[in-house]
Amino acid sequence: MGVTKEPGQKGVNWSNIAVGGIMNMVTTLGQPLEVIKTQMAANRSQSMVQALRTVWSRGGVVGFYQGLIPWAWIEASTKGAVLLFTAAEVEKASASFGISQATGGLLGGISGGVAQAYATMGFTTCMKTAEITRSKQAASGIKPPSTWVVFADIYRKEGLAGVNKGVNAVAVRQATNWGLGTMGFARLAEDGIRSYKGKKEGEALTAVDKIASSALGGALGTWNQPIEVVRVEMQSMAKQVPGGNRPAKLTVFNTLGYIYRENGIKGLYRGVTPRIGLGIWQTICMVSFADYVKEWVKGSPANTK
Repeated sequence: MGVTKEPGQKGVNWSNIAVGGIMNMVTTLGQPLEVIKTQMAANRSQSMVQALRTVWSRGGVVGFYQGLIPWAWIEASTKGAVLLFTAAEVEKASASFGISQATGGLLGGISGGVAQAYATMGFTTCMKTAEITRSKQAASGIKPPSTWVVFADIYRKEGLAGVNKGVNAVAVRQATNWGLGTMGFARLAEDGIRSYKGKKEGEALTAVDKIASSALGGALGTWNQPIEVVRVEMQSMAKQVPGGNRPAKLTVFNTLGYIYRENGIKGLYRGVTPRIGLGIWQTICMVSFADYVKEWVKGSPANTK
């Protein structure tokens, strides 16, 4: 997981929590890729060009930033802190039971990802997806309701379950992302580069090496795209085909089956191309750039007294 601790530290490294939140805010610069990915996953018959045209029709450049304020910002500013806090505590507990560092890191990543989903990401991803996929009614000249009106309407009709729709799929995605995905692949790539260059374990890599490792990790981390498509389908407000076979009450498994029946294997990987770009950007921020920021924080005067 890359959660750094000072020698003898028993608690959580609060600077890591701050770094996690700050670097996650930086990742929101990739919102246009998030919007395209979600548009394609929710409308699986659309090509990339059609998805781009649809998003552009919702306000030009502004359309590519739907869901950014406030939902993506709320999600980004909280999920990094939740991830690092939970991962550090699980790793500490694992070590006390004699579990290896590697296994503890894996458990920490999975636990941190699940905690992210249920603590903050359930309702933020739901509302972010709702913003991206809902009809804007612009063609008819009707002023669309604000994001807060949409949130209140969903809460009034469906309660907490409505604004957390798809949270189980989010939990599966985040657990596989952090425990078995981007960070793990990025760290493995770093080890591979060290081995290739004859460097010792822990020896510093160049900036280019670290960015290349993160890019590889971010790309490979999209292996769980079917879960992301399921998540989008469960949270989507896109109009459904009348008389379609879409289950009335969606679960992770029946949504997976529905998408496969309707669109086949290709349907489960709709939006993977923009997600690869987004994954590369997010992993570079959360692994490479975050490592440098953590080193800077560790070496600042306030932390060397």
